[in-house]
Amino acid sequence: MTRPTPPHPRPGLPRLLRNRTATLYLTGTVISGLGTSALWLATGVWVKDLTGSDGLAALTLLAMWAPTLAGPLLGTLADRVRRNPLLIGTNLLMAALLPTLLTVDSPGDVWLLFAVLFVYGAAGVVQDAAESALVATALDPDLLGDFNGLRMTVTEGMKLTAPLAGAGVYAAYGGPSVALLDAATFVLATALYAALRVRERPPTGGRRARTSEGVRHLWTHPRLRPLVLTGGTTMLFAGLNGALLYAVVERLGHPPAYAGVLAALQGLGSVAVGLASGPALRRLGERRFAAAGVALTGVAVALRAVPYDPAAWAGSVAIGAGLPCVLIAALTAVQHGTPDALLGRTAATASTLMFVPNVLGLAVGAALVELLPHQPLLVLLGLALLLTPLQLPFSAARTAARSPSDANPA
Repeated sequence: MTRPTPPHPRPGLPRLLRNRTATLYLTGTVISGLGTSALWLATGVWVKDLTGSDGLAALTLLAMWAPTLAGPLLGTLADRVRRNPLLIGTNLLMAALLPTLLTVDSPGDVWLLFAVLFVYGAAGVVQDAAESALVATALDPDLLGDFNGLRMTVTEGMKLTAPLAGAGVYAAYGGPSVALLDAATFVLATALYAALRVRERPPTGGRRARTSEGVRHLWTHPRLRPLVLTGGTTMLFAGLNGALLYAVVERLGHPPAYAGVLAALQGLGSVAVGLASGPALRRLGERRFAAAGVALTGVAVALRAVPYDPAAWAGSVAIGAGLPCVLIAALTAVQHGTPDALLGRTAATASTLMFVPNVLGLAVGAALVELLPHQPLLVLLGLALLLTPLQLPFSAARTAARSPSDANPA
């Protein structure tokens, strides 16, 4: 069962930004994204300074990512309780937990840092599931694509600036100050969520709500399964490509720090596509929008094989613009095509299926780059990405493109 989509003569960003609920959510995303991105960088440096271990420093990111594997289970929580109080509660939990890092000042205290990061990651999975479900019920369906795209824009925008701010705070005042900064962002986000006026249906199913129902819904839905599988496959290849980044930088003749320039260019591409995603989804439909983004990513990855700076710049911007398309399309489709009672666990399951392959790709790519030259690998990855959209039922997409439901998918 899906929600009916009422037509509206003026969909798009102006209408979205006039929506009080959307504005509060997006402001919360900016604030929490600032703290999360700052902490993400600072914790790795913090562990490196305390222990001198590169391996332990790298594990800080894994500690935050590991709870994603339990996404279907954690997402069920967003279907068992009211979602806005759940968002407030998880923010308050992290605001209370982060100050415990003030006691971390020796290698023997690093276990506490990893424990907090693990809880941090789990809370993030629950928050994402609750927010995706709550937004889907609070906003008009024809604004969901604009919202998801703009959320991508502000998230990527924070990634461009917040790590530098986090590094500056860490250098000046140390790791505990970054933890306190992040705790403050959780308090501010809590105030924004408390200001929301959203009517929620009482949760159904209670303790009988089963994690497997979200998986079953995704697997049996003829529109959602191809999009989520395409997203997972794309993110797998994106992880492989990410592992080759430093080989690309070395071939260009630059120091490793030059990777930051390429990452910033990729972020700019993501910011741009986030702003354009709402109109593009209405014009192309979810499948075509996703397919176009994956194809653009494939061309851009292959372009990175050219040992020429402008080619690397163009490829980075294009990867940033192409890669988010399938993620935005899949999340929007899940929000449109999932009953409210299942939406929390279904959204979390979709996130797990799409983002876990990225971590696997990074691991496999790190091994491959030591064994094989990176340029042929980039060309093969580009070809594989160009073939990835074949998982999508294009005949159905063409039919949908000629119907009103494509402009406002339901």
